[in-house]
Parts: sequence; structure tokens; C-alpha cells
Amino acid sequence: MDFSYSPKTQEMVARVNAFMEEHVVPRIRQFNEEAHQGYEISFLKDLRELAKSEGLWNMFLPHLKDDEPGTRLTNLEYAPVAELTGRIGWAPEVFNCNAPDTGNMELLHMFATEEQREQWLNPMLNGEFHSAFAMTEPDVASSDATNITTLMRREGDEYVINGRKWFISNAARPDCKFFIVMGKTDPDNENVHKQQSMILVPNGTPGLEILRNPTVMNHHSREGHCEIVFKDVRVPVSNLLGEEGSGFALAQARLGPGRIHHCMRAIGAAQLCLELMTERAQERKTFGKFLHQHGSVAESIAQSRMEIESTRLLVLKAAWMMDNVGAKEARREISMIKVMAAQLLCRVSDRAMQVFGAMGLSPDTPLVDIYTMGRALRFADGPDEVHLQGIARMEIKASRENLGATAAYLTPPLRD
Repeated sequence: MDFSYSPKTQEMVARVNAFMEEHVVPRIRQFNEEAHQGYEISFLKDLRELAKSEGLWNMFLPHLKDDEPGTRLTNLEYAPVAELTGRIGWAPEVFNCNAPDTGNMELLHMFATEEQREQWLNPMLNGEFHSAFAMTEPDVASSDATNITTLMRREGDEYVINGRKWFISNAARPDCKFFIVMGKTDPDNENVHKQQSMILVPNGTPGLEILRNPTVMNHHSREGHCEIVFKDVRVPVSNLLGEEGSGFALAQARLGPGRIHHCMRAIGAAQLCLELMTERAQERKTFGKFLHQHGSVAESIAQSRMEIESTRLLVLKAAWMMDNVGAKEARREISMIKVMAAQLLCRVSDRAMQVFGAMGLSPDTPLVDIYTMGRALRFADGPDEVHLQGIARMEIKASRENLGATAAYLTPPLRD
């Protein structure tokens, strides 16, 4: 395995970094002020058009068609680019690389009909509007998708949808045009993984109501994480994505690349926390010494560097495997980085806040927002515990194939 960045990757990293430094970083204060006031961000559309014109667009999709706009990067090529954009929470949107739109575009790219591509995918590839993915439900543990209770009953040429979803990212956006909704079309199927389907539901369809936009750790995001009810929502059968009963498989196809993208961005955010912490440690003194001269602070800096480097290497391995052997073969690595990157972000941002003191809890630094993102990431795309269970199952299965092989390494006491 070779994780070195190719000349193409190095060029893309340099271009994205230059764009970030010139156009994105100087806008941080303005973005925060407008977002805090609840305004639509005044400059974002122009910034997106500029990024698109410079060929920094849809970089996450490696298999774009010739007539589709975007920069075709493999997962390994995209990794350091996503790390750069992860330093600022809203930066991926500038390049049309923000979740959950990325996952939805990937799903549509793989499974949409020509009619669905024309109506939904092509405008999203052009950055004309946003979307949401509605899977999580308040009444069941949605980390197990077989628990989902939303019903999708076919009546003639329509599906009738009834259910409740929550923490649906992007749903509060005024330009969120549709939802990919996961529910059960065949709840009595003996195969619990064939009960679910995914259906495209335009925003504004009668019976679709956004009940509230709850905060996350008392933090209000502009895109929202809404609770939504579907009451006798009717959509045409042509809005079915893929085949009936394929919803569980589609969800897995969507989450594979998305998990890697989250981890890439998390490393970028953790790197920024380390840089902020390291600079702060050289500026402030306590008890006659700079902060970095205190053992506990020096240890925080060192631990953070080691954890970032080791997590980045595993993310690059997972990206390499996605490119070369596919998501199925990389599922163990994808689960490992999903747990490691989220926990990394929590630890490093927490250490940085500690070094900054009270200022670290204020809006004067991005640390609180980064910590909130890291804590939420431990649930997004599956909680830590589900991934850890999956990793353990794979290890047990692999061990059974060579059960007893470690006996020679044991040295029990001799018996008469």
C-alpha cells in the first residue's frame, strides 16, 4: 500500500489551500455573524460559483460522467483535500462537498432513474439546491435500520407514507428541495433486511410537516437537525429509489463513503485544534512559565500529535481499500476510523479548550463548535458501540478459521 500523495493530489491540495486562505478564512467572522443572526449567508452563493469556475467542485465523486460538473478524485486523492476543508465547518459547502448532500448525490448517481437524475441529481451536481436524508426515528434505536417503523404503503400508482423522523440534517434550509426517506414497504417480509425501501419525497408535499428544529448540545446549526412527521404523504411510484426492498442495501452503500468523508474532515478539525493549542501554549504564562513548559500541557500537545498521525494513516488505508478492493472489503477499516476519528476530535478539542481556559468556552475560538461536532459524530452514521460490535464480530470470525493456532504461545505449568 502506498499512501504518498501523487502529483495530482499535491496540486489539488495546493489549489484548495490557496482558495481557502484567500476566500474562505477571511470570511469566518462574517459567516459567524450572519449565521448567529439567522440570516442566509450573503456571500456563499458567489463563493460557490467561484469555486466551481476554478474546478474545485464535486471533488468527492470519483465516477462522474463526462457531462457532469466536477473534479474526479479517488477516495485516496480526496482525503487530504477533505482534511483541509474540515478545518472550517462550513467550508465543504463552498465546494459542493457537504453532507448530507454528498451521500444523497452518491445514492442518486448509483441508483437513480433517468427521470430522477434529471429532476434531482443534475441540479444538485450544479449546486442549485440542497437535500436531506430521513432515516433516524425518535421511537426506535435507528442504529439498527431494521427497527425503522415508518410505513410506505403502495396504493395504485402511489406510495402513502406515515411515520416520524428526527435529527434530519439540512431540513431547515429554505432551499432543501427533497428528502430521501427510508421506511418499510414490506414490514412482514421474513428477511428483515428486505423490508425497507427508499423514496424521494419533495419538500412541501402535503402531509409532510417539520415539527421543530432542536438544538444539538444547545447549539443551533443553520442547516438544522429537524423532527419531521409524515402523515398520509403521497408520492408517485416513480419516486422509488432503486428497487422495493433494497433500502437497507442502499443505506449501506451510502454510508460507506460518507463515513470516510466525515473522518477526513474530522482530522482537519483536530489538526486545527492542535495548531491553536500549540500557539496558545507559547503565548500564555502561568506561575512564571509558558504553558508548554508545564508537563501536562506538553503531554497534551504530544498526545494530540501522535493520535492525529495514527488516525490519519488508518483513514488513508481505508480510502486506499475503498479505491482498490471496494467498501465491502474495507468495512472493518471504515468502522475503525469512524470510531477513532470522532473520539480523536473530542479528545483534541477538549485538550485545546483546557489550554485556552475560559476563552476556549467562548465564541472567540472555534473550539466549542468543533467539540460539539466531534461529540455528535460519535452518533452520526452509527454510534461507536455499533461499530465496535461489528469490528469484534469480524475479529471473532477471522479467529475461528484458525482456532487453536495460538496454543503454542501458551506456557501452562507442567503437570505430573
